[in-house]
Amino acid sequence: MLEDVERWLSTRSWSVEDRPLKKLIAAKRATGSAVSVVLPALNEEETVGEIVAVIRRELMTRKVPLVDEIVVIDSGSTDRTSEVAADAGARVVHRDEILPRIPTVPGKGEVLWRSLLVTSGDIVAFIDADLKEFSADFVSGIVGPLLTDPGVDLVKAMYDRPLGGAAGQGGRVTELMARPLLNMHWPQLAGFVQPLGGEYAARRSLLEQLPFPVGYGVELGMLVDALHLVGLDALAQVDVGVRKHRHQDGQALGRMSAAIYRTAQLRLARGHMIRPSLTQFERGDAGFEPRTYSVDTEERPPMAEIEEYVERKAA
Repeated sequence: MLEDVERWLSTRSWSVEDRPLKKLIAAKRATGSAVSVVLPALNEEETVGEIVAVIRRELMTRKVPLVDEIVVIDSGSTDRTSEVAADAGARVVHRDEILPRIPTVPGKGEVLWRSLLVTSGDIVAFIDADLKEFSADFVSGIVGPLLTDPGVDLVKAMYDRPLGGAAGQGGRVTELMARPLLNMHWPQLAGFVQPLGGEYAARRSLLEQLPFPVGYGVELGMLVDALHLVGLDALAQVDVGVRKHRHQDGQALGRMSAAIYRTAQLRLARGHMIRPSLTQFERGDAGFEPRTYSVDTEERPPMAEIEEYVERKAA
C-alpha cells in the first residue's frame, strides 16, 4: 500500500461515533450550512418509506435539526414508490420533470445529476432507497466530517455487506471489478472500503464541477474525478456499521461491471470502446441463448455548465 494511503487511512477514516449529534448540530449552526438528502428511487415501495420516516424522525426535529430537506427522485417507478415516499414526508420529484430541455436517459447517475437542480443544500447526501433496517447513522456519519472539517469535500460510507447470512460477502462488483481497477490505475484511492457504495455526501461546490456518468459508473467516476480535482486529503470515509439491501443477480452485476469498466476506460484514455455492449447467456428451451445489452457510455457535463443551474444559483 502506498505511504500516502496509509497516512490517509489514519487521518481520513472515521467512525460515526467520532462525531456525536450534539457536535454536528453545533457545527451546522456555526457554519450556517444547509443539508439536503437525496434518495434516487426506482420501484422501492417496500423500503423507501421507512428510510424517509427514520430521517424525519431522528434528524429533522426541533431538537436535532441536522437535515433541512429530503427529496426522493423517482426515476420511473411502476409501483407506489412516489406515494409511499410522499406519505412518509419526503418531497417527491419525477426525474422527467427536472431540466426537461434535456431528454432523460435511464440510469442512477442521471437521477443524481438532475437532483442538484431541485435541492438547495450546501451539503448533499445521497442514500440508496433499497436499504433495509435503515439507521440514521448512514446520514449523520457521512455528513459529519463535512460540517466539522472545512478541508473535507466528499465522504463515503463504509460498512459490512452481508450476503446470504455470510458477513462481508456482499459488494461483489466492488471486489471483482472496482477494487482491482482502483488499485492498479488510481492507487491513491485503494484505501476506500466501499468505493461503489451508494451512501455518500459532498459539498455542492464540488458536485457541480463534476461530470456524472449516467449509469452505474457514477460512483467510481465521481471518486476518480474528485481525486484529480480536490486531492486525496479532501476525501474521507466513515464507518456506519452494516448495510443490508436487495442483492442483484449475477447477470445484473455483469452489466454493472461493464458500465464501471467503461467509466474507468474513459478516464484512462478518453477513448472509445470498440464494442460498447455486453453479451450474456440465459438457458432457454433450445439451450443457452445470447442476450446483448448496451453499456452506458453517456456522461452529463458538470452542472456548473448548465444554463438553468447557473440562473438558479444567481436568483
